[in-house]
Amino acid sequence: MKGLKYFFFVIFLFASSTATYAQKSPALFTTVNPADSSHHSHLKQYNIKEETVVTATRTERKLSNVAIPTKIITQKSIKQAGSMRLSDILQEQSGLFLTSGFGTGVQMQGLNPDYTLIMINGEPLVGRTSGVLDLNRLAVGNIKKIEIVKGPSSSLYGSEAMAGVINIITDQTPNNKLATSLRYGTYNTKDFNCNTTFSKGKFTFSHFLNSYQSDGFSIRPYAVERTVAPIWRLTNQFHTSYQASAKTKIDIDLRYAYEHIQNEIAVTNNGIITYSKGNEYHKDFNLNPVITHLFSSKLKSTLRLYATNYNADQNLNTSGNSIYDDQLNHQFVRVENQTDYYLNDKISFNAGIGYVQEGVKSNRYELNSARRTNNINYVFAQTEIKPIEKITIIAGFRYDNNQLFAAAFSPKIAAMYKATEHLKFNASIGRGFKAPDFRQLYLNFTNTAAGGYSVFGALEAQKQIDFLQSIGQILSIESDFYKLKELHPEYATGINFGLQYNPNQQIQFDLSFFRNDVENLIDTRLVAYHKSGAQIFSYLNLKNAYTQGVESQMSVKITPQFAVSAGYQYLLTADKDQVKEIEAGRVYTIDAGGFARRMELSEYVGLPNRSKHMANFKLSYENENYFTNLRVIYRSKWAVNDKDGNGLYNSNDGFANAFAQINIAAGKQFYKQFRAQIGCDNIGNYIDMANLPNLAGRTFYTTLSYQFNQKNKK
Repeated sequence: MKGLKYFFFVIFLFASSTATYAQKSPALFTTVNPADSSHHSHLKQYNIKEETVVTATRTERKLSNVAIPTKIITQKSIKQAGSMRLSDILQEQSGLFLTSGFGTGVQMQGLNPDYTLIMINGEPLVGRTSGVLDLNRLAVGNIKKIEIVKGPSSSLYGSEAMAGVINIITDQTPNNKLATSLRYGTYNTKDFNCNTTFSKGKFTFSHFLNSYQSDGFSIRPYAVERTVAPIWRLTNQFHTSYQASAKTKIDIDLRYAYEHIQNEIAVTNNGIITYSKGNEYHKDFNLNPVITHLFSSKLKSTLRLYATNYNADQNLNTSGNSIYDDQLNHQFVRVENQTDYYLNDKISFNAGIGYVQEGVKSNRYELNSARRTNNINYVFAQTEIKPIEKITIIAGFRYDNNQLFAAAFSPKIAAMYKATEHLKFNASIGRGFKAPDFRQLYLNFTNTAAGGYSVFGALEAQKQIDFLQSIGQILSIESDFYKLKELHPEYATGINFGLQYNPNQQIQFDLSFFRNDVENLIDTRLVAYHKSGAQIFSYLNLKNAYTQGVESQMSVKITPQFAVSAGYQYLLTADKDQVKEIEAGRVYTIDAGGFARRMELSEYVGLPNRSKHMANFKLSYENENYFTNLRVIYRSKWAVNDKDGNGLYNSNDGFANAFAQINIAAGKQFYKQFRAQIGCDNIGNYIDMANLPNLAGRTFYTTLSYQFNQKNKK
């Protein structure tokens, strides 16, 4: 790739110049913001080390000084929950719900998984299916912490960050260590982790290995296929760090993940059952060199190069002896430079410029041999101002010049007011966007493994349907076919307001209110029928929707060993156009006697697959050598089926039942090096075959861990 060669040349020049400059100054390397060096006095009093966060502002800040809704999941929480994959730990967080279509995705503030950006060490992952990035792809054995930023974050991260960002930060502690763990559980599930780190002088090298294997499971009695298929995943991640000088540091991350899934599928469409059997292979490669240089105590510059390639191949033999072959290759390359300038303890800036080259090749597109490409140039800037000691204001923007669509401008402003030592308020408003993806533009896909339905991208639909009609293969054209046109980016205006109250070291209470107004929401619509009766779908900018609600979190440390925490989210959603239709009296439903009547607005439940109430609860006990915890996840009912056929969801439609999942775990440390842990997930054995296919029944596990640490000698 010509562009990639240019990126490496830029890195070489940058490295050469910074290494030369660094010889002139003996200043120690640090990435902490000098303007953020103050602690709360009550934290000083109790000698508590406060967590820092990077994702919210792209610069390191103490969590208490961030004006944007941000949550940190610590390494200890991940280990004590017995989590194996990213999905395990996210399902227990307030305001997050995991979806089960096309892999395990995450809803944030009521917005679908394709509106949340998933990153590793600040770089995005690719390889989504129908907008969902499967969280099960990601092992958690080397995670230092997970940072969750809620609300539009496009002002810093661009497309896909319309609902927020989840940033997985791996453990890069420069101590010599060897740590291994082996977990065995129900369904012959085996999970092996090995973490090794070697550090000497200016050089640090670490390697993480994860091997995950499971026979899968079925919660459908007498079913041919398994609900979750047998799988083997292998993840290798390498990190190399070199302190080139007192002011220059070079980091290189390399990750390679491989999956082999054994598929046995039965799909019903239009009353026809299609059986398929075969294999699926996924390969995920990520390379991320980073050069950071301090020009002075006030000026820092970071050059990042990121290249990733995701490859998926599914081969199935279907009933009728036909062959289903699905191939996808997604490449993403980005070069970015960010500069941080700290004028004084009241004013700081950061700004960046970047270039993205992205391409997808798939037999789901018209020409399998051709790669669909897109290039994006972007700039972003942000400033933080403290006009007085108690007030912090953050304002920023990002401008994306996208080759395939109109340019997008994403501003955001946030403010925090520390009313007292224990009480603070924050508020933010921002503009987020999501560009149409390759699938929504170029898809040309007929699923022979599921009844022969077709999905055409917006740029392909008219051409393909006109061709099928010319050869007599179209049964009928639907009204939405005539609405097909060029897709525009989706936009959201997000407002967040919250408070944090920490009366003492033992109690912490967070409360936040949010609203997201979404414009040009891209929707999948039925546009025609094949002659066989199979459906043909495409994509349209049709909906204007909103999600709004309140979220609260409280934790209480009753004794030094005993703690309790709880979280709750109340969520309301609606399609604004549907609300107008109901108010105009143009929407009908079916009464108890089976007769049509006008629907009342009070019967409207909003967007499907969202629960009005979600909650979590955790009870934990921990001393020096032992811990135990009980965790509860609750979700109220949610709409899944338009039973009355009026095109929206109301109280007369089909709902998934409310449920509570209970997980328990306990562990004990032996001789400071060995640890044993046992646990049971879904102890109540709750199963919903139709609506929660990824939720297994009661599962048991045991984990044995060994860790040897030897700190570097100075």
